[in-house]
Formats: sequence, structure tokens, C-alpha cells
Amino acid sequence: MHRPPPPGWPQLVACLHYRRPAEAIEWLCDAFGFEVRLKVEGEPGEIVHSELVYGQGMIMVGGDASYESKAESPFKRRYASPLDLDGRINQALCMFVDDADAHCAHARSRGAEIISEPDTHDYGDDYWADRTYGANDCEGHQWWFMQRLRTEKPR
Repeated sequence: MHRPPPPGWPQLVACLHYRRPAEAIEWLCDAFGFEVRLKVEGEPGEIVHSELVYGQGMIMVGGDASYESKAESPFKRRYASPLDLDGRINQALCMFVDDADAHCAHARSRGAEIISEPDTHDYGDDYWADRTYGANDCEGHQWWFMQRLRTEKPR
């Protein structure tokens, strides 16, 4: 049995690392519709901590300037933006939106790289159908945005 998360927190939060976290926060809010719940700034351009929300979901955005020297912290040495990895990624984020086509058009107009145009994926009458598109953000993190068209049948 799992305890519920603290009030106001989702059960799971993704933490993303950017070379320019302050710029990434602005971009994510403008292009994908996130809202800043909390942003703790240090030196100019430095993000000490951030919380961005979209509906009931949350992400945290940070960067190299947000942490003590990587040499002093073995686990933080592993933090990287896709820009540091020749564009490679090791994860993708999936998020439900109200209207995948409108969300895609807005994200495209704000500079998102659309890697998969909106398309309907129907998994059969016993399962669900989604309208989905894929996009890379300002530093190459991969996102999948889904609009549920039909829910699965109760079992």
C-alpha cells in the first residue's frame, strides 16, 4: 500500500535538465502551456529549484548552474540535456491534453520541432483510442501529447 503524496503534489514528478533552465521554463510555459508554480532563482539565469504544472501533472526544471560542482557530486555528474548528448535521449514524457491538434498547432507556432504529426491510434474496441503527436522541446527533450478519444471497456 502506498501513502498518498503530500497535499498539492502528484504521485510522480519528472525532473528535466537543461543547459539554459531559465529560458527552458519560459519556453515550456509559452509553447506547451505549463504554468510556473514555484521558481527559486540564484545568480542571473540560475534556477535553484522550479515546479511547473499542467493540470494535475508537474515537472521540475534544473540545469548545471543549479547544482554544486559536478566534480563534488557523483550522481549529479550524470545530469545532462539532450544538447550534451548529441541530441540523444533516454526518456520521453507523455502528457494528456484536451485537444491534440490545437496543442500541436500552438507548440509548432512557438518553435517546437514536431517529430510526429497528430494521428489517431485505436487499440481496438476493448481498449482505448488516442489522438497523439510528438514534439521535441527547445533543447531536444521528447514529448508525446495525447487526447483520449475513447476509453477502454470496464473489465
